[in-house]
Amino acid sequence: MAPARGRFLLTLHSHLPLVLGHGRWPHGSDWLCEVTAGCYLPLLEVFERLAADGRRDLATLTLSPVLCEQLAHPSYRPEVETFLEGRLRSARENRGQFEAAGEDALAALTRVWEAEYGRLLARFRALDGDVLGAFRRLAAAGVVELITSAATHGYLPLLGREESVDLQLRLGAASHARHFGAAPRGAWLPECGYRPRYEWSPPAGPLRGKVRRRRRGIEEHLARLGLRYFVTDAHLLRGGEPYSAYRDYYPALRTVAAGADQPAYQRDRTPYRPYLVASRGGEGAAAVFTRDPRTTLQVWSRELGYPGDGRYLEFHKKHAPGGIRYWRVTDPRGDLSAKAPYVPEAAREAAASHAAHFVKLVADVLEAEGRRAPPPPVVCNPYDTELFGHWWFEGPVFLDGVLRRLPEEGVRPQTLGAALDEHPPGEAITLLEGSWGEGGDHRVWLNRETEWTWEMAYAAEEEFWTLAGGLQWTGHALLERVMAQLARELLLLQASDWAFLITTWAARNYAETRFTEHYAHFTRLANLIRRAAEGQAPTADDEGFLAAREAADFPFPDVLPHVRAACEVRPP
Repeated sequence: MAPARGRFLLTLHSHLPLVLGHGRWPHGSDWLCEVTAGCYLPLLEVFERLAADGRRDLATLTLSPVLCEQLAHPSYRPEVETFLEGRLRSARENRGQFEAAGEDALAALTRVWEAEYGRLLARFRALDGDVLGAFRRLAAAGVVELITSAATHGYLPLLGREESVDLQLRLGAASHARHFGAAPRGAWLPECGYRPRYEWSPPAGPLRGKVRRRRRGIEEHLARLGLRYFVTDAHLLRGGEPYSAYRDYYPALRTVAAGADQPAYQRDRTPYRPYLVASRGGEGAAAVFTRDPRTTLQVWSRELGYPGDGRYLEFHKKHAPGGIRYWRVTDPRGDLSAKAPYVPEAAREAAASHAAHFVKLVADVLEAEGRRAPPPPVVCNPYDTELFGHWWFEGPVFLDGVLRRLPEEGVRPQTLGAALDEHPPGEAITLLEGSWGEGGDHRVWLNRETEWTWEMAYAAEEEFWTLAGGLQWTGHALLERVMAQLARELLLLQASDWAFLITTWAARNYAETRFTEHYAHFTRLANLIRRAAEGQAPTADDEGFLAAREAADFPFPDVLPHVRAACEVRPP
């Protein structure tokens, strides 16, 4: 065992918007099922194997509240089983097509995929479809730590009302406790989006530049709810050039208007230890861990890092019909038509080699940083969970190798909570405003292509909090029903996913449709609750509409107490 160098803080953020019950292909429940099969189940297997070997305190995981609501829904299990059964059929049908065409290498790969999907289906059924329960058991055994996020992944720095930020985080914490049986200690800020305390003006809509409101720093909201820590990106800590976490997978981001680096700030501030974040004049603080750009670049970047290796499975090329991938990256800059058949054994060798290289890199970073000053340094590596297995198929194999090899180099894997307990931060700082998105600021979520969504979202916020704080709806069965669904529609239209998908062109029409549908539902429900408050009985159409919305937009059955609590939040 090598001498102790420091700690490695793997942090995986799992999130999908509400897609269950909103169609199947290409952006409905198939999206959730594909990530379950390619990512969640394989990662569970990785952590369960490590646990069986006696490994503990390995990583911090977020399962966003809206994702948890879908994984716990009764329709989730049959959807996943149907999806996997369909992939098994596709593998068999593809084999006949490839054999008829003399494509022997591709025909052989169909057997690999048939075995893989058969194994995943058996594993899913062995869990009784309870993926949440499997993660809960890992947390209870001390293998991983589970933390929460905003309820529907609302982009917190740009939400227009303090009550909205509070509701997103308050409901997120409550949902986490309901699903996992314990209150979360930390939170993942959606898109690592952060805003300090200052006088803020809406960046879109009729109040833009006309109204200035003092707003709390995001850390103040966390502190009010007992959420002790979060993760940020290096440029928010010390200024300088940001590195997009998504650019290599969403090429349209390269066309987003360029901006300057974050301003000169604390360039000598190290990202290798936690800090206490507190806004000037604020009330409440939270600890922050910082993404290490050097090591995460190796994992995130398809162009500069491991996922672009020619031996790995190509994410962008699928066989039709069936949607199965049979080709390798070959050349990351090459045309899809030039991709060569996938060779699983070569890909596994690449993953093992890259895991060894990565562990050495982490050890070298910690060794160099450890010479500067105590306490023992940490390397924080936050990622979207979907990178491992969904975008980068061999990612779970890579992580397994990394977590096994780290102790050999004197590096201890650790959860964020354990790291904070072991070495609480001793320095209070302020952070710059921004995100881990392209440009390091808010441009991915607010730009000329998405400004109209913010105008509508701000109007909905103002209307909702006026109704929630002005109507006497408590204790009135119909009004409570409508208010609960009105809150759900507001939360769902606030999801950061819609603006992201519009900006990246990944699923632009779908995102625009979903956003406008939630806004239309919100508007109709707002009209309904006004009429009901005036004593008008709902029509049969109203009853049918409300029931349909409750069935399709189902998350957060306990939303009302949290709306009441958020109504008590006053401007700072």
